[in-house]
Amino acid sequence: MAATVSVFVYGSLLVDDVVRALLNRVPPSSPALLPDFHRFSIKGRVYPAILPLPKHTVSGKVLMGITVPELDMLDTFEDVEYTRTTVQVTLLDSSDKLEAEAYVWSDKHDPNLYGDWDFEAGCQDGQISRFVALA
Repeated sequence: MAATVSVFVYGSLLVDDVVRALLNRVPPSSPALLPDFHRFSIKGRVYPAILPLPKHTVSGKVLMGITVPELDMLDTFEDVEYTRTTVQVTLLDSSDKLEAEAYVWSDKHDPNLYGDWDFEAGCQDGQISRFVALA
């Protein structure tokens, strides 16, 4: 059996339709928290970025059982603006710690990052169709 990984998602990939369009399936998932990171809005973009920031926490979910070809698809989707990084998350349903891959914004000094990204505002129906089209 091929090795699989877990991937922490926190933006457009929280939406099952986006994941399905990208991977042709919706893998099992679990709600999770990523400590010592912050989720920023990006000026002119509908999707967020995360960067390490002590005493902050990002809520999201962990996609489990991601295969190497699926991870390659996620790498392509996230593009060069993000760097895939191994992080430790806490699963909300069990409080277990889990190592997962996460896509961290590559430019920690980007002047276009600001405030907090709001899932409800970022993933309105019109935005979801744009994410699905990108996948």
